Amino acid sequence: MRTENNYPYGTEDDIKIDDLNDPRVQMEWARQSGGAESGRGKRRRKKRAWKKKQGGIKAGDYEPGSGGGEAPDWAAVEGMQDGREQRGKAGREAVSRVTRKNRKRQKRNTVFSAFLCVSALAALTGCFILWMENRKLHNEVQVAMAYVDEVKAIRTYTEEEVQKMTADAAAQAAEQSSMEKEKEILDDIRARMESGDGAAPMLRAVFKNELVVADDGRYYFFPISETLKRHSYQAEQFQMNENDILEYFVDGNVASKKGIDVSKYQGNINWKKVAGDGVEYAFIRLGIRGASEGNLILDATFEDNIKGALKNNVDVGVYFFTQALNKEEAVEEAEFVLEQLEGYDVKYPVALDVEEVTTDNPRTEGMTKQDWTDVCIAFCERIKDAGYTPMIYGNLKTFLLMLDMEQLEGYEKWFAFYQTPLYFPYEFSIWQYTSTGSVDGIKGDVDMNVSMKDWGSQ
Repeated sequence: MRTENNYPYGTEDDIKIDDLNDPRVQMEWARQSGGAESGRGKRRRKKRAWKKKQGGIKAGDYEPGSGGGEAPDWAAVEGMQDGREQRGKAGREAVSRVTRKNRKRQKRNTVFSAFLCVSALAALTGCFILWMENRKLHNEVQVAMAYVDEVKAIRTYTEEEVQKMTADAAAQAAEQSSMEKEKEILDDIRARMESGDGAAPMLRAVFKNELVVADDGRYYFFPISETLKRHSYQAEQFQMNENDILEYFVDGNVASKKGIDVSKYQGNINWKKVAGDGVEYAFIRLGIRGASEGNLILDATFEDNIKGALKNNVDVGVYFFTQALNKEEAVEEAEFVLEQLEGYDVKYPVALDVEEVTTDNPRTEGMTKQDWTDVCIAFCERIKDAGYTPMIYGNLKTFLLMLDMEQLEGYEKWFAFYQTPLYFPYEFSIWQYTSTGSVDGIKGDVDMNVSMKDWGSQ
């Protein structure tokens, strides 16, 4: 039931949240509120309604004595309307307060629901992670158990037992190895001392990964280079025959050529007998540059030797003993050689003899390794331009102390070493293996050479 103040409830505080959602309650509040019209507008509307009820009598017609009937009390009418307006305003404010409270409560409920969702999701994620860790731990346990089962089948040792076993084995191996190595070295040294080889061969036998060069009472040790070209010769394939001639064998057959090198020191040579003794080629000294004055000198027997060798079908090469100080003098020496070779069939290389002279105050004293290397390059390039094969002659001291072999990789090498086995790891073509050889047709000693290339057939 409605009360005297036309509220559907006893008081404003009796309004409930649920009732505000009831359509009937909403309609009642809207009716009582009277809308949002102003007070003056409402009064005009009510006057019109009263006139219509009175049959269209205007307010001006109700004057005393007009006979138009009793005029209405407009003030009372307006007072009733103002009361209704005040009640409507109060109702709207009450609804607004309740609505704000309702919204705040709904917002709190939404935040709380979101918090519950996030908490549930976090709990679910944690459960999944724990499940994964449990699976991983389970797999690790399975692997560990399998390993334990495998280890049980193997004999085990304590740490102290292992340390003792390792120490005993190391001591035994070291003792045996040391004794065997020591005995091997001592036996080798004893044998070399008895044969009179000297200290250099003994050092070379001990320091197998280095090249040992003896010079002026000193010993130089050169690590074997990994960048220089190596020869492919096998030491056991070099063999001396019954005439003390060194030969190189491949697949059981001789694959080398017998040769000599000669100068004025061999005197007059019977080249017919030389050829009959199996000599296949000869390097003939063409000339030298003086060690003190630096003059170019033609070997006194050059013409006789080259003519005699070619006449008896002995292939020839030539060599020149250099004392050039620089590139210009090296080219001068090459030009001198080329001039003397005109008219001769030279099949073997044209070699530059590079050696340090032992005379007093030689003109080349003080030359550096690069100076000597530049001389070799200048000479060889000029010889090559002329159509001959250039070559460098030298010994261990030449190739290791005097020259930079990395800059001379492109030229043929003629290596002088008078001991066996071969003691030179780098690429070379001819080995001068003795200076005390013997050949029919030559009086006295002669240098002997073994060539692994046959330039005569090229």
